[in-house]
Amino acid sequence: MAVKIRMTRIGRRHRPFFRINAVDGRTPRDGKILEKLGHYDPLEKDADKQVVIDLEKVKVWLDKGAVPSETVAEILAKRGLMTKYLEEKRVRRARAKAQAKKKGKLFAEADRVAAVKKAEADKLAVEEAKKAAEEAAKAAKAAETEAPAAE
Repeated sequence: MAVKIRMTRIGRRHRPFFRINAVDGRTPRDGKILEKLGHYDPLEKDADKQVVIDLEKVKVWLDKGAVPSETVAEILAKRGLMTKYLEEKRVRRARAKAQAKKKGKLFAEADRVAAVKKAEADKLAVEEAKKAAEEAAKAAKAAETEAPAAE
């Protein structure tokens, strides 16, 4: 039996609340659980109350071979419990990021958004420079036409 440590949603609509459970990997998300390990309330303001988890129980399940979901692995890492699965994920992500950079492509959504904003800012700067050059040319032309009339 493959045991997974994953979250079960029990909150109402627009008010999410999750339990962190040890479950058989074949059960559905809200199916039968083996043991409740803690809970996660994403809307809680106090960071200490946001995640309540029994790290000793989690360590026991990890020693037995349980595999945490990516989200649970991130939560455990914030609590100081690094798992080999999270390390593997970070290594894969770093490798993919390096390959994307080598190809000259943008990897993360944040990189894409930053590139779009930079392109828009550059476009605005070019337009402003053109307007300033046109205004300077008009001012020079006006000064040139006024100068001979004054003589």
